[in-house]
Amino acid sequence: MTRIVSVAPERLDRWLTGFGERHGGTSYEVGAERVVVSAEDGAIAEVVVPFGPLTDLTREGLVAHVLKDRRLGLLLVRRGGYGAGVFVGGKLTDSKVGSRHVQGTTKAGGWSQQRFARRRDNQAREAFAAATEVAVRILAPARLDVLVTGGDRKAIDTVLEDPRLKDLRELVRPPFLGVADPKQKVLEQAGADARAIRIELTDPE
Repeated sequence: MTRIVSVAPERLDRWLTGFGERHGGTSYEVGAERVVVSAEDGAIAEVVVPFGPLTDLTREGLVAHVLKDRRLGLLLVRRGGYGAGVFVGGKLTDSKVGSRHVQGTTKAGGWSQQRFARRRDNQAREAFAAATEVAVRILAPARLDVLVTGGDRKAIDTVLEDPRLKDLRELVRPPFLGVADPKQKVLEQAGADARAIRIELTDPE
């Protein structure tokens, strides 16, 4: 059986040690994007290198890489809200969240439906424009090392099309985070999720 586990950067070294203790001796196949840890009993842990590539192709290099202090930007945009934050060493140092009312769907037909659709599109554009201004104010001047995005992909693409955010587009890295309408707590949790190490764990047969 294969499952995904998420481990905070600060816990990765201990997690790898515990994996070896639970499953017997381990061997490492270290690549720039993935690290495969194979145990004597057949268990396999495949670690996705965050914000790669990994340059020091050793276990110690992997641990040092995930613990590196980065200025991580987070941009979350949905039709109903947006959030932007800057995390340094896992701590949120600057942020802004906001919401805009965008109407849901309607069962009305004809001209009523068309008027509704135009109004809804206008509301969505206003919401994305507000998100763009927040990104320009919070993220653009933050000297980021990496940017993680989430929410609605089309909304994110719309925001990042702004010429003032051109430099940020080059910093976008996985994962893309699925989130609810961004509130402060959602933003804070998304920051932790963005830093988490994803491990594909296959149990021995």
